[in-house]
Amino acid sequence: MSIDFTIVWAFIIAFAVFVYVVMDGFDLGLGMLFPLFPQKADRDVIMNSVAPVWDGNETWLVLGGGGLMAAFPLAYAVLMPALYTPMIAMLLGLVFRGVAFEFRWRTQSERNLWDIAFYGGSLLATLAQGVALGAILQGVHVEGRNYAGGWWDWLTPFSVLTGLALVVGYSLLGATWLVMKTEGELRDRAYVLSWWLLFAMLGAIGAVSAATPFLHIEYTQRWFSWPGIVLTAPVPVAVAAVTVLLLRSLARKRDYQPFFLTLTLFALSYAGLGISMWPYIVPQSITIWQAASPENSQVFMLFGVAVMIPLILGYTGWAYYVFRGKVKAGSGYH
Repeated sequence: MSIDFTIVWAFIIAFAVFVYVVMDGFDLGLGMLFPLFPQKADRDVIMNSVAPVWDGNETWLVLGGGGLMAAFPLAYAVLMPALYTPMIAMLLGLVFRGVAFEFRWRTQSERNLWDIAFYGGSLLATLAQGVALGAILQGVHVEGRNYAGGWWDWLTPFSVLTGLALVVGYSLLGATWLVMKTEGELRDRAYVLSWWLLFAMLGAIGAVSAATPFLHIEYTQRWFSWPGIVLTAPVPVAVAAVTVLLLRSLARKRDYQPFFLTLTLFALSYAGLGISMWPYIVPQSITIWQAASPENSQVFMLFGVAVMIPLILGYTGWAYYVFRGKVKAGSGYH
């Protein structure tokens, strides 16, 4: 039986993007929660909770973007012109956040300014990612092998909805990360935030899920027609089950469970997204096979990926293991 390397690469790219979302998502969420923790001591603990791992988390963004360009060059060539504005905004947000992360420790007089930059950069990057996702889901105007839409086609009510939904989701990840990594009054406030953000995230999931089938008839058929419903029906059931477990873990104050259950909610939402789009990489316009690079190129690149992904997973896992446990006030990165 021959191996379809296009499908292999589709799953590699999907894996890299998902790992980026869940790993960089919680530290972007921490940035967006910053205004809710005005005390310097609390902010220092929040920053120290993510200081050893935040920059390594972004490795997966490079892998996802670089892999898309190398393995699916046509999709890259079509999607980038369609998403120039949100992509540039995302990169600027990540730059502001990274610079603010380092500089806020080096000054006292301007620390509040860098805290604002950290919050603003995190919010801008998250909104841009969510808007880009919505723009891809709703489809882009393609003629032949080129993007044929306008500069502002990415900005629609649906893309704004997905942008706001991602802000809520990342904020919930950040709040449950604080539950897991902090203690005392800071942890207690993170629990309260997690309750509110969980209900907001469920509302966002419901709103995006309700709107998506109306974007294209193919989405409607995939989710509500036989035999596609066999794959799609378990997703909302699993979301409900995980939600019950998450509510129970928050009520019983099981510090470690809420974060991982929130990650599971993200995984289920991501699976629903994949079910909706498959096998298109540019929805309703270009399939993964139409966008793929030559098979020889895909095979050649697999040798590099086979080395790099285990290496990245290894050092990432080691970093999280070394810096496991609660972060205490007065200790950490300075």
